[in-house]
This record gives sequence, structure tokens and C-alpha cells, in this order.
Amino acid sequence: MSRIQYFVAASIDGFIATTKDDLAWLLEFDGFEGGKESYENFMAAVGCIVMGGETFAWLMEHEPDNWPYPSTPCYVFTRHEHVAPAGTDITFVRGPVQEFIQDFKDHAGEKNVWVVGGGNLAAQFADAGLLDELILSVTPVVLGEGKRLLPLKGPTTPLELTASRTMGRGIVELRYTLAAPDPTR
Repeated sequence: MSRIQYFVAASIDGFIATTKDDLAWLLEFDGFEGGKESYENFMAAVGCIVMGGETFAWLMEHEPDNWPYPSTPCYVFTRHEHVAPAGTDITFVRGPVQEFIQDFKDHAGEKNVWVVGGGNLAAQFADAGLLDELILSVTPVVLGEGKRLLPLKGPTTPLELTASRTMGRGIVELRYTLAAPDPTR
């Protein structure tokens, strides 16, 4: 059965990008020990990708001729008009994530659904009780401000830590299972 996963890196103070969507701080860690293996193992179990329009626009700006997920169906939540790169399986959608959850799972088949970003989209899944797992690589950088990891409407129920490991350059990967939100909160 498909799981909805948010696989993401964040600074120690909980930001996934600067306020101007700069990821230079994160790109400094490319090639760290254990990172490639972690990503490849994760991607082997991904059957569908979901991302926000800002993440899509960032990818198009920084990798216009090299779509990083050529063989994986992708849904992009956006209010803007975008054009998918030739030869890709990208669907642009608008509306609440709940309306499309079955489509994501159908495309994923026996594999998982990866919520790539950003944090606002992942928060919509979490607020709707649809986010099953958070896989967080805590990176040893303090940004001070920026785009939050998971800007939720309120506190979550306690997450269950299912795994942790240290990787190269001081990065710690944490895996959490999320419980369904408490409707009384």
C-alpha cells in the first residue's frame, strides 16, 4: 500500500530554503557520505511525485533541460500556468490535496508518493491527515529565517521516531511516522 512521504532536508532551525528560495546552503552538502545511498534507496520506492508550483518553477529555472524525474509521474499544485518539459509525465492541478489523493496512489501503484515540496504543500497533506511519514535530513546550518519545514495550522500529535542515523558532514537523517490529526485541536 502506498505511503505519502515528505523526504526533505532542513537547517537546524527548521527552514528548507531562504526567504528568496535560495538553496546554496544545502547544495554545499552535495555528495556527503551516505546521502546518495539514502536518496537512491528512497527513490527506488517512489511511484509518484507531488510538488508545489514554486518547487516546479525553481527546478525549471535551475535545471531547464534536465528534468530530474523523467520516468516518474508527477503532479504539480499551482495557480499559475506552466509548461511541462517534453517527454515528461507532469499533470498540473489546483484544489485541495484530498481531491487528488486516489490519483496519486493509483499512479504510485505498490510504491510510495513523495511530497517533494514545498513545506506549505506538505503541511496541507499533514493537516488533512494524509501525510504518513516525514524523512528529515537535518543539515548543520542555521539560516535564521526562511521557508519553514512544515508550516502547520497548529501542533501535531506526537510523531513516532522510527529510525535515525548520522551521515557525513554532520547530517542526521530522522524518520518519523505521523499520526492522524486530533479533530479536537
